Amino acid sequence: MTYQDITAATEGRIRTITLNRPDRLNAWTHRMETEFRQAVQAAEADDAVRAIVVTGAGRGFCAGADMDILEAGAAGVAGSDAAAMPAPTAAGIDANYAWRFSYLLRVRKPVFVAINGPIAGIGLCMAVFCDFRYMAEGQKLTTAFAKRGLIAEHGISWMLPRLVGPTHALDLLLSARTLNTAEAASMGLVKALPAEGFLARVQAIAKDVTDNASPRSIGVIKRQVYDSLFQDLDTAWRRADEEMQASFGSEDFREGVAHFLEKRPPAFTGR
Repeated sequence: MTYQDITAATEGRIRTITLNRPDRLNAWTHRMETEFRQAVQAAEADDAVRAIVVTGAGRGFCAGADMDILEAGAAGVAGSDAAAMPAPTAAGIDANYAWRFSYLLRVRKPVFVAINGPIAGIGLCMAVFCDFRYMAEGQKLTTAFAKRGLIAEHGISWMLPRLVGPTHALDLLLSARTLNTAEAASMGLVKALPAEGFLARVQAIAKDVTDNASPRSIGVIKRQVYDSLFQDLDTAWRRADEEMQASFGSEDFREGVAHFLEKRPPAFTGR
């Protein structure tokens, strides 16, 4: 598939999706959003792909919504607002995964964000709904909304407190201040890595996780963790018991025992 505002490339079992508007610090557009979701869906559907890495081209990760969109919104141009999307029609627990970025929580494969440069606004909203956030040392992060007369959008007011706690979340959202990699890491929002060879390091981490763990197990466990945010303990426990019984009948369970006993690398199929 040919993309304009992103690129997608596969090395081994890792699909790397790159936000690709470096002249605008990869500012978010409607086209970028459509292409990004298409690329994620394609990666999930490809059995040869075990993990997804998201990064930015050039010196930025994502500067937030493109200023053309914000200026049009401020001028009252109809349909210009990046938030103007229809509410999902799904019901029950599925409705929680049908929003702009919450669908990432349902992707069966782990999604790693490699924050190579400044990240703000909607870019941060996307990142908090990914599974792992790595940030290059010496970079900057801001929620930005309150300084633009906006509110905490795209589910970040729900997800951010679950990642860093209410106090840190309120600090970042109300002040919209800029913090560096070290402070973001101290809150638990990201993990810091050296800037030199940054993307390759994140890709290596994704490779290590997926080379040594069953893709079937990864998909089920990820679903368990995020579903549990909407469940009580009894429901989560019963679900775990059901999934454990199902695991006993899987190819990956048999391979998990075999490679351990035979002292060799695993050859999981995901079945």
